[in-house]
Amino acid sequence: MTRLFLPNNIYSGVPSFLNLPVLENKKELEGLDVAIMGVPWEGGCTIGGYSSCTESPKSIRSASIRYTGFLPDFGIDSFDYLKAADYGDVPVQNGNYEFTFEQIRKKCGEILDANVIPLTLGGDHSIAYPIISEIAKRHPGKVGVLHFDAHLDNYPAFGDDLYARCSPFYQLYQNKDMDPSKIVHIGIRGPRNHKEEYNNVKKFGATMIRSIDVEEQGWKTSIEHALQIAGKGTDIMYVTICSDALDAAFMPQGPQDMCGLSSYELAMMVHECGLAGAKGFDFVEIYPDAYSLHTASHVRCWMALYYLNGLAEYVSRKQKK
Repeated sequence: MTRLFLPNNIYSGVPSFLNLPVLENKKELEGLDVAIMGVPWEGGCTIGGYSSCTESPKSIRSASIRYTGFLPDFGIDSFDYLKAADYGDVPVQNGNYEFTFEQIRKKCGEILDANVIPLTLGGDHSIAYPIISEIAKRHPGKVGVLHFDAHLDNYPAFGDDLYARCSPFYQLYQNKDMDPSKIVHIGIRGPRNHKEEYNNVKKFGATMIRSIDVEEQGWKTSIEHALQIAGKGTDIMYVTICSDALDAAFMPQGPQDMCGLSSYELAMMVHECGLAGAKGFDFVEIYPDAYSLHTASHVRCWMALYYLNGLAEYVSRKQKK
């Protein structure tokens, strides 16, 4: 008898995200609204060494089994309106951008071509480039991006590394299918940004909403402004979140950046993104080995659920019209 080895089940004992059904092939994407995709990837090290973000999809899935799709905040269960499943992990070769990015594009493309929303578990932030540019191939010039981060991540290169985690938005600025004026960087702050990155925002016509702006103007005004820019004249909006958008007090297992967003502010803003119909979401730069409580992985679950809940309400409103 031939024994089958299913690629999504290599790591025994790892649950699916939120205990959702597990898909084994692209045919099973048919009829879904949302598909979860893991990318256990770390490219070039720009922070002094291995960060353990390759373990993030596994850690997030393990943390997620505590949760349901219901939020009493809004009285909606996401899965009353959204059909979702876990599509497993992208094959990766750490350090090999060409192979890994090709595999990200392939798996993400399968999700997109099935008219399903990708929800991605990172990985480092370099994965935003192949995901968003793959979306942009299908909607040239019509993709709005809401980028939550302490850092602009638009540095031209890290040494000779063009695709490092500090450079995905520089690549997107220059991508022929992207309109940089539809990219909004939210939560930017601190001394780990370079002046060249700051100048690149102006050079390419992107928008920056700093952490100080969110604190002084309020989260609601800030996200309304961001959505207005990312949503004007676009077919699709995409949400990409680096864990250090959050203040270090709320993110002990990610890059340690102070003066950032609270978990409440970020949750409310990503809920607004879902409510506005954003059709994609990733959360990156979680370092599970840093501490034993896996706080960052739980935070990631919460942010995904607030986004999904907003998206569910968006779908429910469309159904009532």
